Parts: sequence; C-alpha cells; structure tokens
Amino acid sequence: MYKLCFYVPETHLETVKKAVFAAGAGRIGAYDSCCWQALGQGQFRPLQGSNPFLGQAGQVERVAEWKVEMVVADELIHDSVKALKAAHPYETPAFEVWRLSDMVF
Repeated sequence: MYKLCFYVPETHLETVKKAVFAAGAGRIGAYDSCCWQALGQGQFRPLQGSNPFLGQAGQVERVAEWKVEMVVADELIHDSVKALKAAHPYETPAFEVWRLSDMVF
C-alpha cells in the first residue's frame, strides 16, 4: 500500500481527484473516493523556459493550493500517478509517494 500526496489549485481540485480516483486510488475496504485534504499556500518561481499555468518567469508566485492525501494499492500506484499528471494543470505538479508498512495486530 502507498500514500499519494499532491498539491493542486482549487480550480482543478475536483478534476484531479476524480482522475486519480478513476485510476483506483482512494479505496479503503468497502469505500472508495477516500481522501484527506487541507487548504494552504504554495510558492514557486517559474524559471526561463518554463510554461507556467500561473505566474510569470522570474517572479515569485503564491497561490492557494489544496494538499490531498490518499492511499493507493501497490498495483495501482503507477496508473494513479499517471492520472494525476495527466489531469493536473501545472507543467510539473508537486506530489509525494510513500510506501506504507503493513501492520498486523
């Protein structure tokens, strides 16, 4: 099992979540479309040669972004990341993939 975390502007929050859920992410037991999300502020500066969704080359941009976290089964992580990248508006979306330990009690 993996945990997938990504940052997305509010304009594309639901679109990106739907794409990643359609790839199989966010399933826990008999539930799907499971995630946790929180609003925060992202910052970046597009460099020369970039093609930013927001902002201008050489200027620091600050934008309200949602951090979204969800679990993903081993066999679905690659397709889930591909779906994230395809649906995300940013040229280079920020995301994290964490391998989770399977704990048995």
